[in-house]
Amino acid sequence: MIKSCIALALFATCVFAANLDQDATVTRLENVVNPDGTYNYAYETSNGIAANEEGEGGVRASGQFSYVSPEGETIQVSYTADENGFQPDNLPQPPPIPEAIQKALEYIAAHPSEEARK
Repeated sequence: MIKSCIALALFATCVFAANLDQDATVTRLENVVNPDGTYNYAYETSNGIAANEEGEGGVRASGQFSYVSPEGETIQVSYTADENGFQPDNLPQPPPIPEAIQKALEYIAAHPSEEARK
């Protein structure tokens, strides 16, 4: 059941992302579930989204996914999931906070409102 939910969730993510690009199509889709509970799947779309995973349902999984950012950069994340939870190897990092925003955040932290003090 868990492996089906994971595969379905990732496939739904792919379909959702493809809907953002109305011309995107699924160009590759593989899904294998073995009687012993092991599985693997992979998919790719025409707009640069790809994912693959293998594992043993409810016990462990490892895989990767990638997509093209709005800036045109390919973002790829590899991961494992087991009794220690979801463990990504490399998550994309956000850009640094602009200096003016950082100063505003520091000011707000140093001068909390009446409601924040309660």
